[in-house]
Amino acid sequence: MKKEYRIKKNEEFQQVFKNGKSFANRQLVLYYLKKEKQEHFRIGLSVSKRIGVAVLRNQIKRYLRQAFHELEDTIDPRYDLVIIARKPTKDMDFHQMKKSLTHVLSKSRLLSKEKKSKI
Repeated sequence: MKKEYRIKKNEEFQQVFKNGKSFANRQLVLYYLKKEKQEHFRIGLSVSKRIGVAVLRNQIKRYLRQAFHELEDTIDPRYDLVIIARKPTKDMDFHQMKKSLTHVLSKSRLLSKEKKSKI
């Protein structure tokens, strides 16, 4: 994922948490904050040590990045997004992860309607 598409700084995470809205399902929590002047969405990923060892946490982050990459054209570009993985994600494969991510994004109305049918 390109640098300009990532949220890395703690202040940016905190801004999304404090000023943004959230939606969650059993596997993922999504925080999102609208930024009108932004040309492309940015994402921040958070996977707690309680989920498992580093290998597992990194695998979950890779799955989420790949799912975002595949959904890139359908996501509203004016948002900063922070995804927090919950414990059930440790038992999920990529397709389940993508389905769960699609669910929270569509419930939050961040997926564009014309391309949603292709998912």
